[in-house]
Amino acid sequence: MTTMNISLPDSLKTFVDQQVAQGGYGSSSEYVRELIRTDQVRRAKDQLRELLREGLASGECEPLEDGYWSGLRQRISDARQP
Repeated sequence: MTTMNISLPDSLKTFVDQQVAQGGYGSSSEYVRELIRTDQVRRAKDQLRELLREGLASGECEPLEDGYWSGLRQRISDARQP
């Protein structure tokens, strides 16, 4: 793990200290890590939503053949084999 130093105005430092005390965090670092993880999840969800929108806007769809998903799983499994 690496160290990162950040500068905060007094009002934000006070807010972080309050969140640590009230939120059950062991330190301000734990709190900041949780904020970053939450942001990562939010961004991943936003990206997925955008991909879904693109898929919906891409035109007519065709029904999948029987066995499509099992075949896809098998191809993925085969590709993982050394």
